[in-house]
Amino acid sequence: MIIKKNNKPIAKAKLLTTPWQHAIGLMFSKQKNLIFKFKEEKIHSLHMFFVFYPIDTIFLNKNKEIVELKENFMPFTFYKAKNKATYILELKRGTINHFDLKVRNIISLTP
Repeated sequence: MIIKKNNKPIAKAKLLTTPWQHAIGLMFSKQKNLIFKFKEEKIHSLHMFFVFYPIDTIFLNKNKEIVELKENFMPFTFYKAKNKATYILELKRGTINHFDLKVRNIISLTP
């Protein structure tokens, strides 16, 4: 899928929809971009156990509006979101700053 802001591409990412895919995420993998899609909007917790590089994480509500940003999420740490989300984007470190992403921005996800 292509992640876009204002119709401008930010990144290509793999869509993950199953609980197994969500559990594995980036563990033991080379750096790549992921989109986690959940069935319901809720508070999510993430871990970086067995992920060996920092990432930027973006939380989107059901309308694909950014509700929370976590820059430089470090390996072997844990993070509990403060806001409900339906989508979580795990992207290369520096993406949030490079594309000037802010809370309330609308993101589009296209095949």
